[in-house]
Amino acid sequence: MPLNAKALGQALREDLTLHSTLCRREAGAFQQAVKTGDEVVVACTQEQRLFAELGEQTVGATSPIRFVNIRETGGWSRDAAKAGPKIAALLAAAHLPDPDPVPTVTFRSAGRLLIIGPLDAAERAAALLSDVLDVTLFAQGPGSAGGAQARQFPVLGGRITALSGWLGAFDLTWEANNPIDLDLCTRCNACVAACPENAIGLDYQIDLNACQSHRACVKACQVAGAIDFGRDPAAQSESFDLVLDLRPAASTPTFNQHALPQGYFRWNGQDLPTLLKLRDLVGEFEKPKFFNYKPGICAHSRNMTVGCNACVDICSAEAITSERKQQQIRVNPNLCVGCGACTTVCPTGALTYAYPPASHQGAKLRTLLSTYAAAGGKDAVLLLHSQDKGRALVEELGRAAMLKVAQGVPANVIPVSLWHAASLGLDVWLSAVAFGASQIVVLTTDEEAPQYLEGLQAQMDVAQTLLNGLGYTGSHLQLLRARTPTDLDASLQALRATRQKTPAVAARFAVAQEKRTTLDLALDHLIEHAPLAADARPDAIALPAGASPLGSVQVDKDKCTLCLSCVSACPASALQDNPELPQLRFIEKNCVQCGLCVSTCPEDALQLVPRLLATPERKSARVLNQTQPYVCVRCGKPFGTLKAIEAMLGKLGGHAMFQGAALERLKMCGDCRVIDIYSSDNEIRITDL
Repeated sequence: MPLNAKALGQALREDLTLHSTLCRREAGAFQQAVKTGDEVVVACTQEQRLFAELGEQTVGATSPIRFVNIRETGGWSRDAAKAGPKIAALLAAAHLPDPDPVPTVTFRSAGRLLIIGPLDAAERAAALLSDVLDVTLFAQGPGSAGGAQARQFPVLGGRITALSGWLGAFDLTWEANNPIDLDLCTRCNACVAACPENAIGLDYQIDLNACQSHRACVKACQVAGAIDFGRDPAAQSESFDLVLDLRPAASTPTFNQHALPQGYFRWNGQDLPTLLKLRDLVGEFEKPKFFNYKPGICAHSRNMTVGCNACVDICSAEAITSERKQQQIRVNPNLCVGCGACTTVCPTGALTYAYPPASHQGAKLRTLLSTYAAAGGKDAVLLLHSQDKGRALVEELGRAAMLKVAQGVPANVIPVSLWHAASLGLDVWLSAVAFGASQIVVLTTDEEAPQYLEGLQAQMDVAQTLLNGLGYTGSHLQLLRARTPTDLDASLQALRATRQKTPAVAARFAVAQEKRTTLDLALDHLIEHAPLAADARPDAIALPAGASPLGSVQVDKDKCTLCLSCVSACPASALQDNPELPQLRFIEKNCVQCGLCVSTCPEDALQLVPRLLATPERKSARVLNQTQPYVCVRCGKPFGTLKAIEAMLGKLGGHAMFQGAALERLKMCGDCRVIDIYSSDNEIRITDL
């Protein structure tokens, strides 16, 4: 792997010493470095464990140690000689501080394991786990050879009606609808032998569809008395810490979502790592609380009307539910797996990714891109990938390149590891383009849920349309789907054929934790440095409907009565009233295209227009509709709009209750209406009754 220590040192503004066997003969240099108290960055992840142990054993070692992979990600490739700027960028990013700690979610497991499936297979699995776990079986069929005759574990049976929960808190409910009481059953098999229809299996459950009511089994079980066809089905429930499901996924009436709850495992009878994981899940465990939620700006619901449902639809763990009565959503932190897809599609920023936050990721991307450019790099491509399968695929490609069977990661492609590939979205992508990225490529493998791919592609379509509309030619965003190093290698090499227009000046703003703030900063920079001159580009760029978080609202002035119900429904303060005049005003940069105003409008007078307004008017309030005020016919005080009162008079004028003086009162303000009622000789007063 070619390394130029002098050039890297100049790019990083520090003196670097090149070590080729730091984990072996030159280990003394590492020990001396960790005694200085200064931060130490080791550009090798293969020997991370060795270096950590060596640091612990070194007397006087006080330096924090960070690790970064420059080998598989850049040094091992066909164009490794050109990878100096990328390596400098990776080393610079490794110096960044860790994100601030966030609240944690705690799981507590006492090892109570429920195994669901055919009795024989369940007993075999239980035999491998019962030394560390408290096992209960739920028989769902006898299997191929039936269960063992020795009663080693508690056995439940019946029809499962619900299974919910997570690690340490699974709740099972079932209907004990079988005539055989498994607690009383002695497994003598007399009922199995006596049944003429072979309706009783070795799971000691009766197939009631096959049973012809001969009741020979009841006679055979007179001593134990375990069979009673007259017993009413009883609803039962029990709690467990862990669940091992031996049934095929297609036949499982419990968890069918893509991201299964922690503590729930499916097993095919051969995958031993699954059983090893189960054996370790006893005790107390923690994970970060991956999200922050601000219900005040959530566009999900207002006035019992649902607007934006993007986070609920995309969540593969089914951790997000609608709380219409509370006018918000609810995120279950125990079910959340931290994919961040909900934050990516959230138009308002009500849901934000907390660990690491967008501000931390933005600082990392800006450091990577600025260092890469300062070291002479051109056409930087950010390859965003997950820290599990995505990173493994990138590293596998690097090793294949070392063996000369692949091209490897190109010199201008900078891999960036994320907790999940879906955790960054439109605001950070556009910020990266503003920072100087030529392309943002999101690598997905077979671990992503289908709705993630759809959501990411929809967001990319919005961003790409916006960039092209401003004159930034080329394809700046790409969703790369790969399962093998060969797939990844071919796709990365294909990127060489593309050329993208980027801003002439790299942005210097800091990515904020607030999504809309970051989006505004990125748009301002992209508009200011757009390749198309202001007089050559369109004032407004139409964006794809459905996924766009930007746009306008169109008002049918003939229908609108200026009731202003849309103003109270708008979660982003894009629609506003005027306290001085009957006006409906609009600030376009605030609009998130949630549709609450459209669904709330009683006159169907509003329509969403997804677009980017590239003129300064995007940030200022403009009048969408206005009308004359309606003044009280008695005192002359304005109390409504002319169109609203006229519409009300038109609808109620033919009603029997609004004739004569009653109709005239509709033209009065609230105060005068009360005075008129009490001063009229024709009205019946309570004192007269």
